[in-house]
Amino acid sequence: MRIIISGGTGLVGAALAAALVADPSNERYEVILLSRDPDRHIGRAPAGAKLVKWDAQSSAGWGHLVEGADAIVNLAGANLSEGRWSEGRKKLIVESRIKAGQAVVEAVAQANQKPKLVIQPSGVDFYGVHGAEELTEVDEGGEGFLSEVTKVWEESTLPVESFGVRRVVYRGAVVLARQGGALPKILLPFRFFVGGRLGSGEQWFSWVHLKDQVAAMRFFIENPETSGVYNLSSPNPVQNKELARTIGKVMRRPAFIPVPAFAIRLMFGEMAITVLGGQRVLPDRLQKAGFNFSYPTIEQALGDLLG
Repeated sequence: MRIIISGGTGLVGAALAAALVADPSNERYEVILLSRDPDRHIGRAPAGAKLVKWDAQSSAGWGHLVEGADAIVNLAGANLSEGRWSEGRKKLIVESRIKAGQAVVEAVAQANQKPKLVIQPSGVDFYGVHGAEELTEVDEGGEGFLSEVTKVWEESTLPVESFGVRRVVYRGAVVLARQGGALPKILLPFRFFVGGRLGSGEQWFSWVHLKDQVAAMRFFIENPETSGVYNLSSPNPVQNKELARTIGKVMRRPAFIPVPAFAIRLMFGEMAITVLGGQRVLPDRLQKAGFNFSYPTIEQALGDLLG
């Protein structure tokens, strides 16, 4: 099976590629990672995966690989948490996602033998900021910059469906991983014995263990009956205050020093919404499709990652 991953050198893409090339079923997967600068990632990409250069806005140089491919996983897009959200930064975040999606659509349109599947990421921020109400795939999108980003991202590859290509859109929660992403930043104050809730601590935190994230993406690839929108989030989201308590318990560190909301807004500006806002998202369709989470609770996930 040929799997093409754009943004394949990032946290999730690299983990998915590593899992696919390590598949025990006798070299079942051919994994191709699209990168703007493949030379920089030589030696760091998973052994067995092939690095191919792309410009993240067209099919030039890689489009021929789509011919008869089993899946394209479109993970490309500027990092949301890198730097403050100036108007220029927000424009880059949106445009990088639109252009990457257009490149995928262009490649699919040119292929005589269309790929079987396109996996398009999005985020649980699609739903906007909410309180304690549970949100599933049937709920409507919210308002705000992050919500608008996810809507644009989801729509970027929508035209492939007109070519008869199966498409899965997953609305991903915060990925918890030992080697990168949000978790090391969350843990930093606890390592210095000054951890605690952020703001009121009442905001809901939807999350997923990296291993479950990868397993779910493989589930989409290997189950042709899956299509449409899926929430890719643990079935047990937690409030920020519970997250802090659990981290303190697992790390054996105090978790009673709160960070006031005004201080977070001063430090991060508009981006503060990523930690002061939240939503309680459930993976309703994913579980009904038969997917089982290996780390369904925050204590199980942190125990694995920090143990």
